[in-house]
Amino acid sequence: MISRLTSPRALVIALASAGVIGAVGAGAYTSARAVGAPTTNAAVSAPAAMVTLPDFSTITTRDGPAVVNISVTGTMKASDDEAAAEVQGIDPEDPMFQFFRRFQGQMNPRGKQQERDVPVRAQGSGFIVDPSGIIITNAHVVKDAKEVTVKLTDRREFRAKVLGADAKTDIAVLKIDAKNLPTLALGNTKDLKVGEWVLAIGSPFGFENTVTAGVVSAKGRSLPDDSYVPFIQTDVAVNPGNSGGPLLNTRGEVVGINSQIYSRSGGYQGLSFAIPIDVAVQVKDQIVATGKATHARLGVAVQEVNQAFAESFKLDKPEGALVSNIEKGGPGDKAGLKAGDVIRSVDGQPIVSSGDLPAVIGQQAPGKKVTLEVWRQGERQELQAKLGDASDKPAQVAKADAAAGQGKLGLALRPLQPQEKREASIDTGLLIEDAAGPSAQAGVQAGDVLLAINGTPAQSVEQVREVVAKATNKSVALLIQRGEDKIFVPVRIG
Repeated sequence: MISRLTSPRALVIALASAGVIGAVGAGAYTSARAVGAPTTNAAVSAPAAMVTLPDFSTITTRDGPAVVNISVTGTMKASDDEAAAEVQGIDPEDPMFQFFRRFQGQMNPRGKQQERDVPVRAQGSGFIVDPSGIIITNAHVVKDAKEVTVKLTDRREFRAKVLGADAKTDIAVLKIDAKNLPTLALGNTKDLKVGEWVLAIGSPFGFENTVTAGVVSAKGRSLPDDSYVPFIQTDVAVNPGNSGGPLLNTRGEVVGINSQIYSRSGGYQGLSFAIPIDVAVQVKDQIVATGKATHARLGVAVQEVNQAFAESFKLDKPEGALVSNIEKGGPGDKAGLKAGDVIRSVDGQPIVSSGDLPAVIGQQAPGKKVTLEVWRQGERQELQAKLGDASDKPAQVAKADAAAGQGKLGLALRPLQPQEKREASIDTGLLIEDAAGPSAQAGVQAGDVLLAINGTPAQSVEQVREVVAKATNKSVALLIQRGEDKIFVPVRIG
């Protein structure tokens, strides 16, 4: 479940802000270990080489003053129950909350939930990138803010102006009225290596200028939050209040912005995610120049390519973004994309998982022309697409159902009536009257419409039987329409 870290109930991916995440304090690491092999037939062993861990104290002393604490006050809409919990400071899961809920019901005898404004108070972190007072933080830190206060390490406080915020990348830019401020040097995420030491500075739980350290666990992570960010994963301890704070390499350069954690408790559990500084700078420059950020879109819904799909589409490995639906008249449609195409790269940049596609496309400028390498009917093809503007209509990403059954298809099919085709806005397809066996296990339901099998349009029951009979792989890919949604479902047939 994706959730912003606004209460102790938040699970899984939780945003790190004042209501959300942070880096926790460690201090400097200075230790050494001996490395070497014993010598043979020697009275005295050779001196052992010494390997020293990074001295984070130097970086903290030099760069700490450019990290700021951000306090936010504002209001948000909430139901009566939520407002009661907020005002009383009680978690809705607390037994005492039921008392206030019943009391609220007596005050509102009709039993209708009404919305009201409730106060919002949050804390986060940020860092100065320009001596004139330009600060980068997370968009969720300043969401719903009416007043933003920035506190420096020298204890000076400034009222900040929000120049702009971009929810798609979770980047916001602030401006304070000050001069000759300390700044942080910006690095290059492309040069960052998995296993490299990094440290975070921020204000977890309000503890200002707290330092924690760890290593880069992975790069290019796609999270299920419809963002345009290829996250950096680390094991640096971050907790509520550290959102927007910098992730630095051992040279003191900012390589990321701490933003999210994976948690079942709402606190740090070993998995932290940072926005690459390259993405942040691109968005920051747009906001400073125009007050907003723009993103491109392709106008397609995609899903993961698992092993079953790879076998169905005769791919050498389960990589790419499987196109399940295309917006009519959108950039993808105009480029000639079809449902069942697997997008393997964009301008030569590999697409390994489906989440890579929105991250790559979203960082492009609307109107840019890109080359798409697609896999269609067992062959590689190249298409040219002119990207649209994400602000016109947000792209959707369908979630793949990874379940797959065994044995025969297990579908009861019949042709669609003309009226049913009109209602479903399709030209061809078969109505699934019953789903059993492997299809049911894969998630197919009665009432779904079968549009295609292994990329071949489903025009008749006999045709489907022929495709299944001729299938040389252990699975087939069914393109299913359910309501207005379309998705590929892998079904094991042997």
